[in-house]
Amino acid sequence: MAGLSPILKAEDLSKRYEDGLLALDHLNLTVGAGEVYGLLGANGAGKTTTINLFLNFIPPTTGACFINGVDATKDPLEAKKHVAFVPENVMLYGNFTARQNLEFFAKLGGRAGLTKEDCYQVMRRVSLQEKAFEQRVKSFSKGMRQKLGISIAIIKNAPAILLDEPTSGLDPKAAEEFLEILAELKAEGKAILMSTHDIFRAKEIGDRVGIMKEGRLVMERSRAELQVEDLVKIYIDYMKSEAPTA
Repeated sequence: MAGLSPILKAEDLSKRYEDGLLALDHLNLTVGAGEVYGLLGANGAGKTTTINLFLNFIPPTTGACFINGVDATKDPLEAKKHVAFVPENVMLYGNFTARQNLEFFAKLGGRAGLTKEDCYQVMRRVSLQEKAFEQRVKSFSKGMRQKLGISIAIIKNAPAILLDEPTSGLDPKAAEEFLEILAELKAEGKAILMSTHDIFRAKEIGDRVGIMKEGRLVMERSRAELQVEDLVKIYIDYMKSEAPTA
């Protein structure tokens, strides 16, 4: 998006696995400060592979990806300082309380010296019930775990946030609350890349939406364009087509 600093950037990014599967095919993508990018596609389209490459969970076959100007492959530890990640299934320590999890992951992310009230303020922001603050998370619902996951992302205060299917399995109220939080983070200047199957919420929150198929980004539309185009129809048409187009 013009005028925005490129916080997340993929340049000709490809991933071919040892079995020959081309999971990502020369992806070029940028996400600027204060921008939400929704990445749509069926299972196996390359959405999660893209996120895993940014996080250096897997190495690229060709190309490069950058987080706040840092090459995520060449300097992964430095790159990870500039990004927070919320997966579809947030991994937490079940015998820790919500606050203890938040404190632990904040320290891993470089935030030391947080007070109990600092943690409480962030959990209030994501509408986690106060009675859950000192409750062990093994009893948490998926919605509560997602709220704690976004709390961890918020408290890290990184310029970029990666989300992999963040509203999957959430009830409508929890999903709507989640989008309200994303809107706040966008207003704070965060660059947000969200992998999702949820076409309607991608259109609602996304400044740009891209469709991936067979490892390729086959379509990209701006918020303005989607005011006059039917994203559902576009998505279905691309899914029905036999081969992706440039």
